[in-house]
Order: sequence, then structure tokens, then C-alpha cells
Amino acid sequence: MKIYEIREMSEEEILKRIEDNSNNLIDLRFQHELKNLTNTAKLDILKKDIAKMKTVLKERELKVAVADKE
Repeated sequence: MKIYEIREMSEEEILKRIEDNSNNLIDLRFQHELKNLTNTAKLDILKKDIAKMKTVLKERELKVAVADKE
């Protein structure tokens, strides 16, 4: 997922995606431990997508904080 796609999403959508991706990540980790996961790159992709979404949420939070100070 590209960062510009995440920035276009609403906060609720991002939070829902983070929850879904976190659940998928748990499932993939479990599959990986059982040696059933063929494409291990999916783990890295999901972790990076979650990090991008959390970064966008933090950016928005900081923008609100700065606006409140002024």
C-alpha cells in the first residue's frame, strides 16, 4: 500500500485496516512457524503497511496538537 493511498483514507478506515492487518500478521506468523507459509515476504509487507498507517495517524495527531497550541 502506498503512503498517498493511506493519507486519503479516513481515521476510522485506517484503524480498521490496522486491526485487520494485525490479525493477518498473527495468522501468517503462525503459518510460518508451522512451515506452511510459502511466501515469507508477506510478513514484511504487512509489518511495513501497519507502520505506514500508524505513521499517518501520528502525523495527523501532531497536526491537531500544533493547531491547538496556536
